[in-house]
Amino acid sequence: MRIRVGHLYPEYLNIYADRGNIAVLTRRAALRGHELVVSPVGVDDRLEPGAHDLLYIGGGQDREQALIAPDLAEKGDDLRTAQARGVALLAVCGGYQLLGRGYRGRDGSFMPGAGLFAHETAAGDVRMIGDVLLETELEPGGRRTIAGFENHAGRTLLDPSAEPLGRVVHGFGNDGTSGHEGCRLGRAIGTYLHGPLLPRNPWLADWLLAQALAHATGSDPPSLSPLPDELESEAFRVAAARARRRGGRR
Repeated sequence: MRIRVGHLYPEYLNIYADRGNIAVLTRRAALRGHELVVSPVGVDDRLEPGAHDLLYIGGGQDREQALIAPDLAEKGDDLRTAQARGVALLAVCGGYQLLGRGYRGRDGSFMPGAGLFAHETAAGDVRMIGDVLLETELEPGGRRTIAGFENHAGRTLLDPSAEPLGRVVHGFGNDGTSGHEGCRLGRAIGTYLHGPLLPRNPWLADWLLAQALAHATGSDPPSLSPLPDELESEAFRVAAARARRRGGRR
């Protein structure tokens, strides 16, 4: 099966090694006999709602975010249509922020977002940095743990109707006070966790692949054959231990 991936603004939103998420998805798909076909979606490129099975957007510095934000906002209708049709999506850090309603700077300026996720972000005075551990339940009754690294000054506030990606066990999360991290809308997830995220959370990579395959085939997400994840499990163990040493939710 060919899994079509749209990588949004790879030439701008590419810091914190987040390209590694694409590498992990490509490798784990190939080990199961699938081909990941990655196409860049840049400024002024049309985002066809039915052209991809998975969309990915990474993080960037404030300057790069400002450069692509107007174009991403114009793509908002197509992004919302794609999500409603079952396209999977992973948004990280700056990309996660810009998929909300927008970002308010310390000077009061407002950068409109794509309006996919029900949240808004405001600039904070202190950066929230460090290892993070989350509890999440992407499937009913299937509680799992996610380990990652956060480095952001933005405070993202979810609407009451929005579903967080997970509950913060250790770390700051969206805003440092709510206990929420990320946002989840069907097959679309957004998160501040990078560094990159998927190498230390292979089960999450497989969840995204299964959602993308469900869109490609028009059927339910398949059960993927297990892979030997010794190195990935060790990466998770080390990251989770660092998060636990932070001493609790902050």
